[in-house]
Amino acid sequence: MKTRIRKQTQSRTATGAGGDERGRVRTARRSADGGRAPDRGRGASRRARERYGSRVGRPGFVWAVPATVFFGLFAITPLIMVAALSFTSWSGLGPPRFVGVDNWIRVFADPVMIESVWLSLLITFLGVAIQTPLSVLLGVWAAGQQRNRAVLSAIYFVPLLLSTTAVSVLWRAVLDPNFGVPSRAAWLFGDGNLFGTQAGAIGVLAFVSTWQFTPFHTLIHQGAARAVPRVLYEAAEIDGAGRVRQFFHITLPQLRNSVITSTILMVVGGLTTFETVLILTQGGPGTDTTITAYYMYQKAFKGFDFGAGAAVALVLVVAATLVSLIVVRVSGYDRMRSDMEGVS
Repeated sequence: MKTRIRKQTQSRTATGAGGDERGRVRTARRSADGGRAPDRGRGASRRARERYGSRVGRPGFVWAVPATVFFGLFAITPLIMVAALSFTSWSGLGPPRFVGVDNWIRVFADPVMIESVWLSLLITFLGVAIQTPLSVLLGVWAAGQQRNRAVLSAIYFVPLLLSTTAVSVLWRAVLDPNFGVPSRAAWLFGDGNLFGTQAGAIGVLAFVSTWQFTPFHTLIHQGAARAVPRVLYEAAEIDGAGRVRQFFHITLPQLRNSVITSTILMVVGGLTTFETVLILTQGGPGTDTTITAYYMYQKAFKGFDFGAGAAVALVLVVAATLVSLIVVRVSGYDRMRSDMEGVS
């Protein structure tokens, strides 16, 4: 009898020791996982991804076929046709005649063409330098909870609803040297002819572009600012950080992706600006505001030299692509990865 009791006691002791050992193992594993219990759903999802590969977590190539076909038909194909046209002489009537690189030689030998490239870069730089800080500040403000914020934001976004042509016509009438505001405020505008000098005309172009497109970039930054976790600001407040310090150490770093995206859109939009110059300055005074897009228009649709116009168009496409790639490379945007990339 005593032997039987002794064996049962030893068996219970061994079982208890084994249970304690298994408990310590589970505790260690839980500590390695950050104190959380194992997520069986997450493990099942991981096993499914390992089993089915790329079929889980990201759509297949078939989903991209419609967009790829559309882009190929309406972007790549016209670009190839323009490239072919740049090696021909064509006035719009009759068949094009192959002339080799004559169009390219004439285009790059024209000083107006070289000047137009620098003017396009200048206007693009002014747009980025002015619109970026304005749109960031307005976007962060619009993401807050201030009184009447929604009403003021709606009023400010009105220029975004207008076409570039309508905006240009509007400001052409407002800034007219004979009947517009400058003619009534000589103390501020001098003789009132803002379009009479290169500096004045470029300033008008930069101002009109800023007035129209800043709301668009503000909308981008507003969405990004609302996505910043509130817990970051609460922790900063506990540490004694004020609003200015929170803006520079929390908000701006969190807006990095949106700032880079907005900058790329500004660069492409600035280099391809056309309607504003056509309506406001028509490249004047003289050729002082003849940007590359307007120079292409003059060659192709005023001079009926579509071969040279096609060459200028290719130069514009290459310049916009290179500048955008430089922005992406310098900013490190190409190395960024999102935690929510793909479909899970």
